[in-house]
Formats: sequence, structure tokens, C-alpha cells
Amino acid sequence: MLHSKSALRCLCVSLVLLLVLAPFAPPALAQKATDPAADALIGFDARFVPTVAENGMVSAQEKVAAQVGADILKAGGNAIDAAVAVGFAMAVTHPQAGNIGGGGFMLITLADGRKIALDYRETAPAAATRDMFLDNRGAVDRDKARYSRASAGVPGTVAGLLYALEKYGTMPREKVMAPAIRLAEEGVVVPYGLAYAFSRAKDRLKTDPSSARYFLKPEGEPYRMGEVLRQPDLAKTLHAISERGAAGFYEGEVAELIAAEMKKNNGLITTDDLKAYKPVEREPVRGIYNGYEIVSMPPPSSGGVHVIQMLNILEGYDLKPLGNESADTYHRLIEAMRRAYADRAKYLGDPDFVTVPVAGLTNKAYAAELRKGIDLERASKSADVSAGKPPAPEGEQTTHFSVMDKAGNAVANTYTLNLAFGSGYSVDGAGFLLNNEMDDFSAKPGAPNAFGLTGDEANAIEPRKRPLSSMAPTIVMKDGAPYLVTGSPGGSTIITVVLQEILNVLTFDMNVAEATAAPRIHHQWMPDNVITERGVSEDTLRLLESRGFILPKNADGTFQHRVLGRANSIMKKGPLFLGAADLRDGDSAAIGY
Repeated sequence: MLHSKSALRCLCVSLVLLLVLAPFAPPALAQKATDPAADALIGFDARFVPTVAENGMVSAQEKVAAQVGADILKAGGNAIDAAVAVGFAMAVTHPQAGNIGGGGFMLITLADGRKIALDYRETAPAAATRDMFLDNRGAVDRDKARYSRASAGVPGTVAGLLYALEKYGTMPREKVMAPAIRLAEEGVVVPYGLAYAFSRAKDRLKTDPSSARYFLKPEGEPYRMGEVLRQPDLAKTLHAISERGAAGFYEGEVAELIAAEMKKNNGLITTDDLKAYKPVEREPVRGIYNGYEIVSMPPPSSGGVHVIQMLNILEGYDLKPLGNESADTYHRLIEAMRRAYADRAKYLGDPDFVTVPVAGLTNKAYAAELRKGIDLERASKSADVSAGKPPAPEGEQTTHFSVMDKAGNAVANTYTLNLAFGSGYSVDGAGFLLNNEMDDFSAKPGAPNAFGLTGDEANAIEPRKRPLSSMAPTIVMKDGAPYLVTGSPGGSTIITVVLQEILNVLTFDMNVAEATAAPRIHHQWMPDNVITERGVSEDTLRLLESRGFILPKNADGTFQHRVLGRANSIMKKGPLFLGAADLRDGDSAAIGY
């Protein structure tokens, strides 16, 4: 009897403790009782664990801007409000790629089922000409194409972000932009990544007095980690945008400053170019991969078309038993990449100027034809692989951020200046860098751009035309709702990084943190090299080499490696948001609430 009373007393105490402590249980433990599948996916037996939240998530390449977005969500904003706030904040905190002087693409899926591809890519000025970057011998003048005011396209970021906010957001412009203005006025503490970027770009920034004044210390030295960077001229420009909307940038004082910078230094952008700029809503490109709907950006982004094309090719193989890092899997990936990039060079361009066979390139029957040409024992040679015949239709410094909210809205946004710090030139008095996106056009058919990508007449320079891009903001849908939101910077490698992020989640059953941390490979048809990251097994590399794949080596015979992309992704599993900021960038963060 005594033992029974004691047991009953213990049971009562245990029940009281459970009731008291239940609200403070770790989310993963609470989730275990309600959603075993979600718990299994993020269990702590995984090598990499995502950030977990219940109400919304932001994953971005810069943590201060990510926090700005999370704060907007917490204040009642939707995913579009948060994305716009992140976009403007990164113009302050991540100037090597975040921008108001560049352009990009925003992919939106709304809770009501609508899907929007917002193209705010830069346009060629009206004075641009087909051969504007060719010298007297007919060769491409690389310095002019990349490091001059003439290399700047008409910026689209401000128009694009504001268009998204006004049409699909819920918060007033002044509230969404207030954090960016405050950061520009009060200053940001320089993190290691930005300090490193400043040190690498010091000499280029010094060539322009305005850039030197904005991004270097008075003595001409780069800011060090922990020092405060204040940007009063940028704050003034952001104030003008906050007060007047797009007219605060594309008209009035800021527009006059841009035009003056151009006129003084042989640039092409005029006030008429600025006033004429408009973002464009396009129909997203869509595909199906193993039952999941893939929604991505259409041309003038090549990213979505070729992510879907490669997934179509790879869907014909049973990859899972092969393993995500086996030579057999990589063999199939490389050959799919090779064929997609060959098609990219021939067919892709601005759809307002050329006919792009999107339906043909993303057709599963076309993928099956391409698959037939892949030898699973030996590597193809890019010289023997040309663009296919799809059926008739029906930079490195870019940055990506992803946002999801509890209502079911999702945003994948990738925007850029092209190279790190763009052209290196700033608009004097306005506080921001100019892009060098004109280099993304084909200055001459077959001549590679800064990322080694070649193009044809479809991507030739024409006034008001938008240059081809590799940006690939992508949303994967499951049962009609956003399941994975992803994208990456990385110039020509963006498409293959996004491909592997999707495969790691959908085929190899990784949680989003594991998928993001996994080593990556890249092939872009020309040059005929397989680029790999550290982490790919040496045995695997030797196996690929024995099959005829070309893997660059160092002088001592060791394999060369480089970092491929910096994906920032969010996954929705049951009631939870799982965020992953790429560990390849120490300044990135996934922040939810």
C-alpha cells in the first residue's frame, strides 16, 4: 500500500511538471509528438541541422538584412514585404552584390495559388550598339565591357522591388524601407566577409574617387572587421525613394546625378532611359520532377529553363541507389549540364526581342532524346556536343534570398551588379555602385563573357534589350503549396548549384541544411572542364578522370577546387519552416520566428 501511494505521488508530481514545462519544451521535441516525419527530417542525427521556426523564415547572404526581413514578418508583413525590406537593406549591408544600381528577378507564389515571375533585369540604354565593345581589330575590349560606365545597363532594382511591394505587399513603403535608411545613416558594423571583399577590391575601388570615398577609409585603406561603415549619400537616395517611390530614383535629382555621371565619363544612360524603365511580369517556367512542380524564372533568365531541362534528363535515371556523391551520379549530372549549356549558348535571349523555344527546351520528349546521346561509360567531348534541336514551341557577385510566411506566400529573389562591386564606379552624390551587366550580352558571337559563357545572336546587344542571365530563383511546389524555396549567386554556376540543391532534397532525401552543405560540381559545356569543390572524394575524381572527364589540376598534380555558389534556401515541412543559409559565406543567416 505504501508503495502504491508513493507511486501515485510521483505520478502526480510528474504530471504537474509536464504541464508546467511543456510550453518551454524545445521545438524539435514538441514536433516529435505531432509530426514524426518532420522530426525525422530535422533530427539531430543529421550532420547539418537547419534553423527551425513556426511562423516564417528568411534566408539571406547577409545576417543583418535577414534580421530586417524577419522583423518585418514578425510585425505582420507578408513574404513580399519582407523580401523588399531585405532587398533594400542589402543595398546597404552587402554592397558587393546587394544593390539599387543593378537588377534581378523575383519569383513569387501567393497563398491563393498565383505564381508571378517579376523581371527587373537591367536594360541596354537607347544609345547602345551591337559592336560597342569591339576594338579596331574586331576583338572584344574586356575592360570597356566590364570596367567602364558604358558597361552599365539601366538599373531595375528600385522599380522591381517597389512594383512587388505595391502590387503584392501589405505594408507602406516608408515602413518597409525604414530599416535600410537607418542602417545607411547610423552605419553598419563591417563583418569579416565584407571586410575581405573590400580588401580584394581596394585597387579597383580606388580608380573612382566616388567609390573610394564611399567604400574606403579617408586614407584609402579598406574597412576592417568591426569598424563602422556609414553611407550618408546612399541614405539620402533611399529617403528620396521612400518619399516619392520609383520617381525618387528614375526622375528628379537622383536621375540627374546618374545622367551627369554618364555624360561626364562616356557612359550611355540618360534621363530618358531611366524614365522609360519598367519591370515586366512574366509567366514562370514550370516543370514536373518526380511528382513535384518546379516553378522558376523564364527568359531573359536562362536559369529556370535549364534547371527544368536538366531535371527532365536526370528523371530518366534512378539516381538514389547510386548515391549523391558517386562517380555514376556525377557522370549523369555532368552530361546533363553539358547539353543544357550548349542549348543555352544558342537559343537563350530576351524574349521581347527573340523567339526562345522554352516549351521545346523543357519538353520531356526532348530530354529523352538528349539522354539517348549520353554514354554511361565514357565522357562526351564538348567539341562533339552542339545545341540540340528542341521541338517547335507550343555575375559572380550576385546574391539570393528566400522568404516564406505562415499564410503560404513565398519569394525567391536573386539580384546582382554582375561582378563584385559591379563596374567599380559609383554615382557621385547618390551613394551607390553602377552595375556592369552589359557584359552579359554577347559582345561578339562565341566570345566568352566574364564567366566563360558564350552566346550567339539571340543575346546580341540592342537598345532597350535585357541581357541574358543565369539567375535561377526557384520554388518547388508539393500538393499545391510551396515546399522548397531556393536560389544562389555564382555567375554561370548558379544553374547547376540550384539543380543540385533540388536533387539533394527531392531525390536524396536530405534536409535543407544537409542539401546546402553538400559538395557541388559544375560543367558549362565550354570550356570542357569539370569544376569541383573540396569534399568530393579523390577516388570519385579519379574515377571520373578515368572515364575521360577533364578535371583541372594544379602544378603539383592535385585536383583544383573552387567554391560553387552560396545557396540560401527554406523548406516547409509540416507546420515548420526549415531555413538554411549557405555555410560557404560566414556572413549569411537563416532567421525565423
